[in-house]
Amino acid sequence: MAQGDDSELTELRRRRLQQLQQQQVNEAANAQAYAAQEAEMQRREAERTDALRRILTPEARERLARIRLAKPDVASSVEQQLLQLAASGRLQRQVDDATLRALLERIMPERREISITRR
Repeated sequence: MAQGDDSELTELRRRRLQQLQQQQVNEAANAQAYAAQEAEMQRREAERTDALRRILTPEARERLARIRLAKPDVASSVEQQLLQLAASGRLQRQVDDATLRALLERIMPERREISITRR
């Protein structure tokens, strides 16, 4: 009976070792896929940053950076619109600070006035 137990134990060990090896192969493949995806995202972000650097004047880039700190969704929307305008060829010159402010006024929703009265 000891011989049967040993063969079963050996078989269980072999299966477990095979499972662990397969897990390592899967983890390595996932890590490579993640690294490739991360590199692609970094490449796209670098292209986006470079395009915005060409489109915007330094003052406009600074204003957009400040807006990104306060309202990231609005800044992303403005950037996307600027990139689309540049891609379609509708921008003849760099966007300066005044033009960016005008674009922001059209995009940003109007603020509601809130007043509190005490009695």
